[in-house]
Amino acid sequence: MSEDQSRKRLGRGLAALIGEIDRPAAPEKPSAVAADGKVPIEFVSPNPKNPRRYFGDAELTDLAQSIREHGVVQPVVARPSPSQPGRYEIIAGERRWRAAQRAGLTEIPLIVRDVNDRTALELAIIENVQRADLNPVEEAQGYQQLIDEHGYTHLGQVIGKSRSHVANTLRLLKLPNVIRDMLVDGDLSAGHARTLVTAEDPAGLAKRIVKEGLSVRQAEALAQMPAGPTPAKTKSAASAPEKDPDTLALEKLMTDTIGMIVSIEHKGKGGTLRVNYRTLDQLDELCRRLKDER
Repeated sequence: MSEDQSRKRLGRGLAALIGEIDRPAAPEKPSAVAADGKVPIEFVSPNPKNPRRYFGDAELTDLAQSIREHGVVQPVVARPSPSQPGRYEIIAGERRWRAAQRAGLTEIPLIVRDVNDRTALELAIIENVQRADLNPVEEAQGYQQLIDEHGYTHLGQVIGKSRSHVANTLRLLKLPNVIRDMLVDGDLSAGHARTLVTAEDPAGLAKRIVKEGLSVRQAEALAQMPAGPTPAKTKSAASAPEKDPDTLALEKLMTDTIGMIVSIEHKGKGGTLRVNYRTLDQLDELCRRLKDER
């Protein structure tokens, strides 16, 4: 299947991809799916390549209680297992399947779609991204999996996200495991984590962000500062006049606002405004903001 064809299919939305929700597909081979669309729950297995890896215990407990009272409202979407005849591999709905087991259900409503590995992974990522069920690390790993295993070059068009969103999400995979764990646990936001990619001491800055409750803009400013002790002042710097409190306050305000270190030098009635950026991404972001303000 070509990537262009895949984009056209995926552009129609998740519902079009998995078919009409209220009409199960007619299987070509003998199936365990009953006339009412239900299948014994033990015939269904999770997808080992599901991008979602973390399922909160409290969340599953709440959903299990809801299922006990109201049943599984939305069917699980699965495909015939490629390795176990007569069984099914989940494409979308593993959380519901797990909660149904906790609720003691012996059957689960199922929609069967005969798709290949590539499409199954696409659907799993799209379903989770649209529901915001993936944490930032899982989302990044899912995107990387599509690139590595299926050779995507224009992933944003497939997923329905902007190219910058996909690129920024993939950058999270460059972070140390300790920071990824903080992302998974919800201690850091994706915005905070992206500022750490170019920091000299990302783990140390991450701990400071959490401890002090810093904003993303404050984290961006700190990420630009060199790690370690402040170097001694040169003779010329030592002889330079100190800045007045109003100038220092303005520098801090602008630094916090744009997330890049700003310095102001007054010269008569004019002066110089300097913005220091550490990466081209930061320069692109500054240009975008200036353009948006026009």
